[in-house]
Amino acid sequence: MRVTDYIREHLLLQCGCIDVVRIAPLDELRLTEWSSEFEQLMRNRLIMGSIRYQRFNHPDKPNYDKLGAIQKKFNLYLDTGNTELLVDIANYCLLEFVFGKHPYKHFHATDDQDHCSVKE
Repeated sequence: MRVTDYIREHLLLQCGCIDVVRIAPLDELRLTEWSSEFEQLMRNRLIMGSIRYQRFNHPDKPNYDKLGAIQKKFNLYLDTGNTELLVDIANYCLLEFVFGKHPYKHFHATDDQDHCSVKE
């Protein structure tokens, strides 16, 4: 269901045009569709990184090879199953999102175009 479908259903419910909501309320989804543990682990490692290296937005921070690190850590995760590597990957993705130097860097939402497939 697209966000616009959710909004439409919510408006129809509010005006009394429908009686039943088919999906969970948005406030509930905000609470359930996230891992606080994963977020805390990410933040802990970012804090340690600021102590070991430099602050997140320090102007003289070196241009690390974040994309190469993502690939390396992902391959290690495939070999070992160590979920700490997933936290590292998420942080490298965050740093790439904020500070990336890709020549075509942009954000363009591609809703409903590419999804994870069910693994048999």
